[in-house]
Amino acid sequence: MSFQHAVKLFPGLSLCLAVAVAACAVAGALHVVFGVASVEPLVLAILIGIAVRSVRGISVAQQCGIDFGAKTLLEVAIVLLGATVDIGAIGAAGLLVVAVVLAIVAGSIVAGFVIGRLMGLSPRLSLLIACGNSICGNSAIVAVAPVIEARREEVAAALAFTAVLGIAVVVGLPMAQAWLGLSIPQYGAMAGLTVYAVPQVLAAAAPGGLVAMQAGTLVKLLRVLMLGPVVLVLGLLERRRGACEPSRRVVFLPWFIVGFIALAAVRSLGLLPVSVEGVPPLLATGLTIVAMAGLGLSVDVRSVAAAGGRVILAASMSLLALVAASYLAILALPVNAFG
Repeated sequence: MSFQHAVKLFPGLSLCLAVAVAACAVAGALHVVFGVASVEPLVLAILIGIAVRSVRGISVAQQCGIDFGAKTLLEVAIVLLGATVDIGAIGAAGLLVVAVVLAIVAGSIVAGFVIGRLMGLSPRLSLLIACGNSICGNSAIVAVAPVIEARREEVAAALAFTAVLGIAVVVGLPMAQAWLGLSIPQYGAMAGLTVYAVPQVLAAAAPGGLVAMQAGTLVKLLRVLMLGPVVLVLGLLERRRGACEPSRRVVFLPWFIVGFIALAAVRSLGLLPVSVEGVPPLLATGLTIVAMAGLGLSVDVRSVAAAGGRVILAASMSLLALVAASYLAILALPVNAFG
């Protein structure tokens, strides 16, 4: 990057950074007030970014840096997320459990996509919601979005509305524990199959104790491991679609997906030094928040609000389908399948 290009990016990137810092500050304040991480900084970054754009607008000088933050920084963050994936976790679970998790993830993606289309959502927005619910919430949405070339308004809508549902599941699942009729390991697995982020899984499984938290974490890791294959398949499908449209540039796989897979392999083979294992996830989190600030600063609030009702309905129905399938699958498996 030349000095001139860096100077051109500075106004927009500095605004993205300011919004990201504000989002982290608000999230921290909410954590202090409520005692739990109620809203993730990346969701707040989108909302604050949208608010800033709506109130004061964006100058031409800022647009270049905002675009760089929303696209390039997000792609770098996706590469770094590969360092959080340990393929060896599959060996810690039985083949039957792995097969069930794979089937639930694949089935819920298909079901979520169909539900979204029936609700009148675009194919890309339907796919974002389906992948978010089925795999790992926000991380899945931001990883899938560049591959399927989703519009920024679609990404913002998917992130904003599924975030609300994610909190609802964390709160609601422990309340339903008594009448679910599941053993402690089964309850932990239920949390791992239905809750979005790993910290949220731990929070939802905590009422079941350490055993439930361990089962939930294992199952959740298996879900996260599905992100790589899902993104790879979507990339290949997008390539085929691009090949059928001469006006589109055909790319075999985006560079950031190749980087994600490569870094996951490095981590899984034990080639990543223990002393730096915590650095890539930390950088990925920070860059994602800045990128989401750029995303919010690029979004017209009217386009997000227009899809609000249909998005929340589609996401809710998709999540209910995932919960039902997960519950039935857990009941069908041996009681000791999860420990």
